[in-house]
Amino acid sequence: YYPFFPAITAAGCQIVNNGLKLMGDRYEMDLEDLENLFRPRQGMVPVPHRIRTMILCNPHNPVGRHWERDTLIRLGEIALKHGIPVISDEIHCEILFGGRRHVPFPLISKEFEQNCIVCMAPSKTFGLAGLEVSTIIIPNKELRRRFAVTRSGILPGPSLFGYAALEAAYRYGDEWQEQMLEYLQGNLDVLLDFFEKEIPRIKVIPPQGTYLVWLDCRDLGMDDLTLRAFMREKAKVGLDDGFLFGKSGSGFQRMNIACPRSLLLEGLERIKRAVDGLP
Repeated sequence: YYPFFPAITAAGCQIVNNGLKLMGDRYEMDLEDLENLFRPRQGMVPVPHRIRTMILCNPHNPVGRHWERDTLIRLGEIALKHGIPVISDEIHCEILFGGRRHVPFPLISKEFEQNCIVCMAPSKTFGLAGLEVSTIIIPNKELRRRFAVTRSGILPGPSLFGYAALEAAYRYGDEWQEQMLEYLQGNLDVLLDFFEKEIPRIKVIPPQGTYLVWLDCRDLGMDDLTLRAFMREKAKVGLDDGFLFGKSGSGFQRMNIACPRSLLLEGLERIKRAVDGLP
């Protein structure tokens, strides 16, 4: 999720990237690389400042990966071994497809619970981003104390309206969530079928969660800026550039399907016409 990057650097920290591995049509964590990054570096290799924390995105934005319990256990054990607290961004956790169930990181074990900060919000599931209300869950008392001291005078508290909306969403939003998931699943089915039949040059990474779809456009043979111009000026659609998410996103585009189906179909038709016009 590219807004992580400026938040990290604005805090005076250095970004150390642990890239995902694309295995067929889904991504996997590179846990061997992650552990190597946690180890102090020696010899002729430049030594960055020691890694202080890691950010986990689950479900993952932008690739839509739902991380299973076994993967989270392996990650959590590596983090504990090296004394690295985990910041778990679980903002899309209610948006999962295929009957999948979210695994909250702190509920896996007491050790994980005391070594994490969980970030959640009703903004994705219930469309409440404009109210700027979220929840930060910090079971560890010392981490919570340090967070409270650090945020004091920096982050404003949410409005009473935001509090009321958050409570209403979580108390009474079950029916909305069920209907929203059903509609999103329909949109996803339409998109997958359309790309397979009408735009086979663009490959879809089927999302397991989130309302965001990761499109592999590398077969179009364009560099990133040319691909951006092609989507915006030829296809007339506004997608997110994959390279904004890091080097491994080069050649990809991110598409939001949380919209009326008629709008989705219009966007797909525009992309088809533009791709059909390529040599």
